Amino acid sequence: MLETATDRTPSPPTPAATERPTGKPSRVRRIVRGRADDPAWVRPTLVLILTVSAVLYLWDLGASGWANDFYAAAVQSGTKSWTAFFFGSSEWGNVITVDKPPAALWVMALSGRIFGFSSWSMLAPQALMGVASVWLLYAAVRRWSGPAAGLVAAALLAITPVAVLMFRFNNPDALLVLLMIAAAYCVVRALDAAATRAGAGWLALAGAALGFAFLTKTLQSFLVLPPLALVYLVCAPTGLWRRIWQLLVGGLALVVSAGWYILATILWPADSRPYIGGSGDNTELGLAFGYNGLDRVVSGSGGGPGGGMGGGGFGGATGITRLFNDQMGTQIAWFLPAALIALVAGLWITRRAPRTDRVRAALILWGGWLLVTAGIFSYMEGIFHSYYNVALAPGVAAVLAVGGRELWRVRDQFVARVVLAGLVAVTAAVAWDLLGRAADWNAWLRWVVLVAAVLSVFALLIGARGVRQAAVVGAAVGAVAVLAGPAAYAVSTAGTPHNGSTPTAGPAGSSGFGGPGGGFMRRNGGEGAFPDGTQQAPGGTQAQPPGGTQAQPPGGSQAQPPGGSQAPGGAPQGSGPTSSRQGGGTNTELVALLKETTTKWAAAAIGSQSAAGLQLESDKAVIPIGGFSGGDPAPTLEQFKKWVAEGKIHYFIGGGMGDQGGQGGPTNSTTTPGGTTQQGTAPQGGFQRGGGPGGNRGTGSEISTWVAANFTATTVGNQTVYDLTKPTA
Repeated sequence: MLETATDRTPSPPTPAATERPTGKPSRVRRIVRGRADDPAWVRPTLVLILTVSAVLYLWDLGASGWANDFYAAAVQSGTKSWTAFFFGSSEWGNVITVDKPPAALWVMALSGRIFGFSSWSMLAPQALMGVASVWLLYAAVRRWSGPAAGLVAAALLAITPVAVLMFRFNNPDALLVLLMIAAAYCVVRALDAAATRAGAGWLALAGAALGFAFLTKTLQSFLVLPPLALVYLVCAPTGLWRRIWQLLVGGLALVVSAGWYILATILWPADSRPYIGGSGDNTELGLAFGYNGLDRVVSGSGGGPGGGMGGGGFGGATGITRLFNDQMGTQIAWFLPAALIALVAGLWITRRAPRTDRVRAALILWGGWLLVTAGIFSYMEGIFHSYYNVALAPGVAAVLAVGGRELWRVRDQFVARVVLAGLVAVTAAVAWDLLGRAADWNAWLRWVVLVAAVLSVFALLIGARGVRQAAVVGAAVGAVAVLAGPAAYAVSTAGTPHNGSTPTAGPAGSSGFGGPGGGFMRRNGGEGAFPDGTQQAPGGTQAQPPGGTQAQPPGGSQAQPPGGSQAPGGAPQGSGPTSSRQGGGTNTELVALLKETTTKWAAAAIGSQSAAGLQLESDKAVIPIGGFSGGDPAPTLEQFKKWVAEGKIHYFIGGGMGDQGGQGGPTNSTTTPGGTTQQGTAPQGGFQRGGGPGGNRGTGSEISTWVAANFTATTVGNQTVYDLTKPTA
């Protein structure tokens, strides 16, 4: 049987308590050597892990260009207007915001204001937040489980493929993860100081961190709230009532740190601020609890105007195996089964420990993080993208480190070595499967993992004679088996540009809709973006589904997937106005036309995916009619007519997300700049994510119809454009 907490012998006095040298060590020595009671290898190993993390996250960072144009355009706007900065507007005319609160945009926009707006100034803060997350996880885990466990947790997080992906990208997830880990660290410190006033202070800091995490990605930040509250309520070494009122202090800090911004948006006159994109009711609370909240968990719609593609449309079928499917597995599943085994083993070892036992507290904290987050992700019925799993990575890494440390501590027992061998074996089996999903990519690596796993299991299971030496050898070889696969995927991810709204990590990764390499499909196929397996392209056409035929757009030419043609190596390259700068397919004629404008808005287009790329390339404000999906009621038809009459908008760009490229509207016979005649039609809303006023039921359709009926259509670089300064007779 495994040794329990009550069987432990007291730890010998540490050098810090018995042999601490007199006098204060120099600052240089403290930086290089670390704590006086740490083994000599601790600080150099930590520096190595942080250095590797920095290289992974910063290497060739500019290759991804604007990454996700949707957020990049909002960052650009924040560098030009403080109102756009405060609200997270998509453009600096402040018509509509992005569909997330603006905290993550604040960091990137401040960097842009200081260093000038560029790909690097936008993405470098994300990478630095990744390095900070690795360091903070180390600090949190080591306080209760020692430096070795802290280093293991830091290393596992650093090379988790989805973490490498998101710490190199401009989605809000980098700041979200950093703030969630910061909240956990503060709870650890609060529990250590629970008997003093400092306990309440640390809980207040934890609440503040979660409050700003709420302003980063709303309710996703609260996935860690139950385990953080539970570990303090159960394990804090003080009386019950003190624990309760200190938790209330933390809760109050959370409400204040998140509520001030929500209150500001409520008190600010709605007609003088941008519309809250995705909210449905123009409020941050509507956004938080609707589109970004409960709708993603229980309704299967993804919520909000424009709806969502739930029921497994993005994340695959719901259920306990979801995190291992083709979309999710290579992102997060590498250490997940081993972490679950380590959690059970650790709880068994500490089953007789006192209430305040720190090891069990660590398992409750990080294990709760793992179980709650994995459970929600596995069964949520709304929109679920694979990159969301970065929020699960710290829990997986910390649980495996803490549980593995406890098993290693009692490795003289055969049962403990059996469990350790099981951890290596199951992790190697998962890696064998995941590496096999990209069978043509470094196929030899699977055999390295297999051989290392067999040798490690044998060494760990060897008999009593030479147990310690064999266990050390087994652990070293086991590290190769455990780390080789995800480390290789991490390096591949760092060396691959990623663009669009749905990026994935690893050699099979792809860019999402809206950038070069855009498209909902993964680079190696993957599941369709829609529940029926089809791929909806901008303009309402259907890209080729697996095994299907290619749909034809109006006019008979073959439709391309979102993002356009296929690039070498399988990455679809961008075409049209939604491309990023490095895509090679930017509509240069249209961008040049927009650069010449002097109006408040150079143009308007249906949906942010059409408007954002044009805005980034032209450095001119472009209205994203209807927000991300084209379904928000901003601007209204009356507002749009007023702005056109006042000469504030120069062009209207046809063919956006809510625009079917001219199907169903009035016909206009027009002459293109090249002298050819084209039959123009009123673009109708076509991209409908389900539910809500998007598509052909939204203001985007109304505006498109009105524009087509009153202005002349021309073609600029294969793009339909209406000059709003020249109405028809």
